[in-house]
Amino acid sequence: MRVAVGLALAAAVLAAPPVEPGPPGAPATDPRPGAAFAAPEVARLQHTAAGVQRELADLAGRIHSAERDLRTANDAAAKARAARAAADRVVAAQQAEVDAYSATVYETLAQPTGLRALVSADDPAEFLDGTDLLGRLRADQDGRLAGAVRRQSAATAAEDAAEATAAAAARRKADLDRRDGDARNRAAAISSELRGIVADTDAAVVAQQHAQQQRNRTTAGNWRAYLDRLAAAGIMPPAAARLRDTARFPAGLTPLSEPGVAERVLPSGGRLLVLPAETIAAVTRAVDALGKPYAPKDTGPAAYSCDGLVRAAYGAAVPAGIADQYAVLAPVTRPHPGDLVFLGPERYGVQGVGIVLDDRTMLAADARVAGVVVTDLPADALGFARPALAHVRARAVPKATDDGLPWRCGGVSLPSGLWGGYPNGFIPRTALCPIGVGGHVLRCDAAAAFGALNQAYATRFGAPLCVTDSYRTFDAQVRLYARKPALAAVPGTSNHGWGLALDLCGGAQSFGSPQYAWLRANAPSAGWVNPEWAWPGRGREEPWHWEFGT
Repeated sequence: MRVAVGLALAAAVLAAPPVEPGPPGAPATDPRPGAAFAAPEVARLQHTAAGVQRELADLAGRIHSAERDLRTANDAAAKARAARAAADRVVAAQQAEVDAYSATVYETLAQPTGLRALVSADDPAEFLDGTDLLGRLRADQDGRLAGAVRRQSAATAAEDAAEATAAAAARRKADLDRRDGDARNRAAAISSELRGIVADTDAAVVAQQHAQQQRNRTTAGNWRAYLDRLAAAGIMPPAAARLRDTARFPAGLTPLSEPGVAERVLPSGGRLLVLPAETIAAVTRAVDALGKPYAPKDTGPAAYSCDGLVRAAYGAAVPAGIADQYAVLAPVTRPHPGDLVFLGPERYGVQGVGIVLDDRTMLAADARVAGVVVTDLPADALGFARPALAHVRARAVPKATDDGLPWRCGGVSLPSGLWGGYPNGFIPRTALCPIGVGGHVLRCDAAAAFGALNQAYATRFGAPLCVTDSYRTFDAQVRLYARKPALAAVPGTSNHGWGLALDLCGGAQSFGSPQYAWLRANAPSAGWVNPEWAWPGRGREEPWHWEFGT
């Protein structure tokens, strides 16, 4: 079945997913070098997408800045209007007070002129007191009027400032509208710009996957043919312990240059390699896992990391991690099927492990192609080890000397959610796992963790979790950004594009609901969190948005 990438996956995404702005701040674009991607075409696509992301990130920053300026201008205008209104009220009150006071004085003194004071005075002292009182009354009245005028002037200035602020706010709003329009036009153009590149990449990836699937099938067939040859020759593979001591070798078998493997000389004169029973069982389990998705820490059965695949194949015979596997498994110089190969190059240290199939190929959970595949043995392998032999005293493990990005299982490993050999939003559907709700898919470890969480949730609430969005293609991110450029995440930076985010409904989309409270208390134990930037009071409240492993 044809596996689509990027734009062709849009059918798996809701037509109008909710806005996911992501944490505040400038979004980081994919920093991986071309060698970390599944194919040269994919690396070129990421290079183009990164340029678009930088452009949109700059535009988004300018829009957010314009929004802040607009809010500041509106706040200033509101304060200025309030100040003007307060000044108007004070002026009116003072004017009324002056008017009332003047009216009272005039009514009481009946035009208190100097002549009236002279006529009505009984003596010179009383005349002087009367004229002094008149002077004070006039001065007080003049002061009140002057104060009223000053307050009126202040009110007028406040009103002018308010009008200026309002005009500035209007200009900023118009500029924001223009920027918003530019963003919408640019975001709408992105899909057209990338459509041809995505189509070419899509075709290249599909061809690569078909070729890989054929190689996997051929290898699986060759392995079954080997097992059939053993059975036809009447060979019962011995236990590993019996092939370790060449002095007590099983009859009819000849030891090779290094212990742990043997051969049988056939009546025809040909020679047939004989592996320990444990090794045959391990390789068979690994072959059965061909085509399964890659996940950074998984040990199956839905998905595997490179060391997780080795652990799943060999069980307790090997340690759990790459470094421990290298440290204690017995090294060999002439590898045979079932031996382990440790991957470099040297400057990256021991960053991956595979299972040898022959002198040219190995089987590994490869981060770049995001699956369990048959691939070539690397020329710069850091060593080989034989799980069929007894463990050795722990030896030094080659460490990375490169100061660049850390590598794991053949791909760059970062804690930001970035994984696999594909750009954000361009992950093949074969690298993802269904979550059991509609057509939603996630990275396989996230899907498994969601399944456990969903089961507990259903036990508590009597119904499974309601999901509105999961993995989101780059094209869907572009369309969302076109609708909400000032709010949505820059395309290629959303955790939805890594298959590591969900948007929930059914009550979980509200902070005050019992469903949300239960999830906040229980989801982290399954690796799922409502990120802090989405909490109440953080500016971008999104109770429905949950992320895995962040």
